[in-house]
Amino acid sequence: MRTYRELFRTPEFVPLFATSALSVAASTVSGLALGTLVHSTTGSPLLSALAMFGPSLAQVVGAATLLSAADRLRPRTAMTRITLAFAVAVAVQAVPGLPVWAVFAVLAVQGLIASVGGGLRYGLLNEILTRDGYLLGRSVFNMAAGILQVSGYALGGVLVVWLSPRGALLVGASLYVAAVAVARLGLTDRPPRAVGRPSAAATWRVNVRLWSSVPRRYVYLALWVPNGLVVGCESLYVSYAPAHAGTLFACAALGMFVGDVLAGRFLPLRWRERLGAPLRLLLAVPYLLFFTEPGLPLALAAVTLSSVGFAASLLLQERLMLLTPDELSGQALGLHSSGMLTLQGVGALLAGAVAELTTPALAMTAMAVASVTVTLALAPGLRGRPPTVATA
Repeated sequence: MRTYRELFRTPEFVPLFATSALSVAASTVSGLALGTLVHSTTGSPLLSALAMFGPSLAQVVGAATLLSAADRLRPRTAMTRITLAFAVAVAVQAVPGLPVWAVFAVLAVQGLIASVGGGLRYGLLNEILTRDGYLLGRSVFNMAAGILQVSGYALGGVLVVWLSPRGALLVGASLYVAAVAVARLGLTDRPPRAVGRPSAAATWRVNVRLWSSVPRRYVYLALWVPNGLVVGCESLYVSYAPAHAGTLFACAALGMFVGDVLAGRFLPLRWRERLGAPLRLLLAVPYLLFFTEPGLPLALAAVTLSSVGFAASLLLQERLMLLTPDELSGQALGLHSSGMLTLQGVGALLAGAVAELTTPALAMTAMAVASVTVTLALAPGLRGRPPTVATA
């Protein structure tokens, strides 16, 4: 499957795509609103970064205890309930006078629930599409996320001004409700992909199996760590340029969109094998410019160029699917998603802590140096292409 026409003619792809798009829009608008609200209340770079990316830290708990649900629950039912829970959580965060500690408690619950959501969504995508169609399908999801983040951060910035941060949070909650409706009405009520009840023991058993493979372990580390450190840079946009944070986020989303189009649609297999490491380096290297505290035009250019490197994640996911049996695809992709988001939360925490002690610009530089170092260290274990599809 190599054309968008084939992709959008695939049964159930459109409602799954629409559900994901609405959820991304909701997350984008509500995330910027909450980060702005916390920053205006506390003035803390650390807390404002954690307000936007902190829920990811809770994903490590969900990944260790809940992730087996990604293959053992009926996908449509689980997706609608999770998305509805997000709508309620965002609406609660809009309550006037809600203490900051309560905001972060709700965020922790969101992160825990979200640990299952990624495995459900992308496991279902892998089930709907043929194996050779996953890369194109996932790239379209990412492209939509890029477009929606560009428009969502722009809209979020306008809504924060016009409606206040709490008003923007209510808009985000409404978008989650719309996603619930699309999933419920558009998706087939499919059976679970794997037998057995979801449990912490089942989650741990499969996670150990996935992690025990050295080739898969390299892929997971490359998916998680460089990405998370660079998201630590992104978490400081509000502190680095409070008046232009929405523009910085929009440019980052634009760069991600360009990378996803190139990797998902136009790169042939031989180039996908060669460009993985350069793309992972591209993800971090432009942030080294922040050591000089660049003005807005150069900062926007660096952010846009860097985000093209997020396309490396698509190539690594393709490699992960080649190394993973179909019956474990949901949990394998859920482990990728939860681990990535957890490391993004860790990156935001580290970047915020360094910024508290130094400056946002120096913290962004430090995160970029760490990302480059990890990418170079992992490169030897990611050379070549897996010879066969894994069966164990």
